[in-house]
Amino acid sequence: MSNSILGYFWLLVLKLILPSHPFLSRPPRRLGTNYVSRHGPLPLRLRSLPPSLETLVTDTLDSDRKIVVVTGGVLSGIGKGVTASSMGVLFRAMGYRVTAIKIDPYLNVDAGTMSPFEHGEVFVLDDGGETDLDLGNYERFLSVSLTKDSNLSTGKIYQSVIERERVGDYLGKTVQVVPHVSDAIQEWILNVAKTPVSRFSKSSSGSEDTDDPPEVCIVELGGTLGDIESMPFVEALRQLQENLGYKNLCICHVSLVPVLGEPPEQKTKPTQHSVKQMMSMGLRPDFLCCRGSAPLEPAVVSKLSLFTSVPNGAIMSLHDVSNIYRVPLMMIEQNLHSMLLQRLRMGPFQKGLDYSMAGAMHANKITIDESEVIRDWRALADSVDEPESECVIAVVGKYIDQGDAYLSVVKALTHAAIATKQRLRIEWIEASHLNPANGSEHAKNTTSWKRLKQCVGCVVPGGFGSRGIEGKMAAIQYCRENGKPFLGICLGMQAAVIEYCRNVLGIENAHSAEFSTDLLKDEEDAVIFMPEGDRERMGGTMRLGARETMLKDGSKARWLYGKEKVMERHRHRYEVNPALVRRLEEAGLQFVGRNTDESGERMEVIELSEESHPYFVASQFHPEFTSRPELPNPLFLGLLQACKTAN
Repeated sequence: MSNSILGYFWLLVLKLILPSHPFLSRPPRRLGTNYVSRHGPLPLRLRSLPPSLETLVTDTLDSDRKIVVVTGGVLSGIGKGVTASSMGVLFRAMGYRVTAIKIDPYLNVDAGTMSPFEHGEVFVLDDGGETDLDLGNYERFLSVSLTKDSNLSTGKIYQSVIERERVGDYLGKTVQVVPHVSDAIQEWILNVAKTPVSRFSKSSSGSEDTDDPPEVCIVELGGTLGDIESMPFVEALRQLQENLGYKNLCICHVSLVPVLGEPPEQKTKPTQHSVKQMMSMGLRPDFLCCRGSAPLEPAVVSKLSLFTSVPNGAIMSLHDVSNIYRVPLMMIEQNLHSMLLQRLRMGPFQKGLDYSMAGAMHANKITIDESEVIRDWRALADSVDEPESECVIAVVGKYIDQGDAYLSVVKALTHAAIATKQRLRIEWIEASHLNPANGSEHAKNTTSWKRLKQCVGCVVPGGFGSRGIEGKMAAIQYCRENGKPFLGICLGMQAAVIEYCRNVLGIENAHSAEFSTDLLKDEEDAVIFMPEGDRERMGGTMRLGARETMLKDGSKARWLYGKEKVMERHRHRYEVNPALVRRLEEAGLQFVGRNTDESGERMEVIELSEESHPYFVASQFHPEFTSRPELPNPLFLGLLQACKTAN
């Protein structure tokens, strides 16, 4: 006993003599640069940050910019993108400027060289970025135009770090995942978080530039927590929260609560283990968004709260609803918007108030239900469920077995259907099944033609490769000759030009230089390779991004857009041969949209006159990428209006 007392005595003496010794005076846990200990402000980090990262962290804190991280567990494709986008809608409704980042852990630099069968569609941005399809969700929900830096992949990060090492930025140090890669990830996120984004509005069919930086950045970590390829990003996010502090970054974890057995029972174990694994990696969820077929039962919420340490009120039930536009409304019903403001200390904050309760809202945000964004969103969700009629559209393509390969086309059709008060039903038709060479005795051929003829309208979207091209042209010919409303996109426009050359101009061997190399120059080569194209390198070498198109006065396209000049996004290597344009126009195919930038004149939009066809329009650009729920793209809107008239 006496030895123990003596030990405490000497410990006290040493503490008085050496008050700052690291073994005797451990610094308190850092909570951000605003945190002040009894010894004064703490250093930015226990290890010094590189100047570039320190500057970005300081700017973020000085600007009071907030970061919301969305992660996913149990399985992929669980709905992180829709969850992140819906949270963005809440911030929009509360008057905040919002941007977003999608982190993809794959080694590809971007999505441009990926097969649609494996990864779904490639979404193209204004600046030419070829990105993950989730950025389409962000743009449609947030009503903004993002940049290529908004899609971060492992390939981009490693490419950036290696380039910096090659020029000597690391001053001879051993370059490692931690700290160099993790610091580069943090810098990338904070740079994008402060970059102004263009906004779409009802008053303009294009984007409006703004110099105002975002106030909230939503970061979605792709894949599933625990995947080996996402570990550097998880560590970087852990460090980022330490650097920014508790009040400036929050984490939302999307997980699955499956229903099993008879009678059905909601199971919490997958989510419990997902959160446990998440915490073992240094991240702790502030909100749980639980996916399932039915609302969470109160007992299940209590059990999840007990085993994950997430408060009951911060556990959201994101169960199946009639359409995805109801997800933000479902979040509002559970008061997520108010809890986000409380967690991130945005606006007035009342200590001790239970922000999970419906009435516990910040004084200046209490009218979120009355905001124009939410009023429009609620009307949008209701109109999806209350159509006046049904419209059946055939989509003739080659990637129909992959549900996400034409995601933006489906969304653009949906937006136009909502605006025209129609219920959209899509008939997916494999283009190769329409090939006349198959013969009428081919069972799939007969069935596919029957389904096409029963549809009110037809869309032939873009694609690459020769498979299905003859079937696409056969479908286009049928639509042209039988007055069926038709919209062609990219390769769909090129196929329409080839079909017209063959069946109207009588050029039997007309084709695209993409599919045939022995074509007579300026006679049979209806579609040619663009002079500035690159045949060797595949990634990022197409004609990409927003380009200006001049629309001819008196054309249907000009009437639909309501203006002479429009900006639309492109993704192609081949174009209509200008040498054949005069002959095609003399035969009745009108080239009503042309691009006249420094790269030369390009054919952008074709159409047939209203006297010869109710709606036959095709574009070299991709109009689906600029369609928004509240602002459908004019070409899709024109198609659905023509279909409603035909019905």
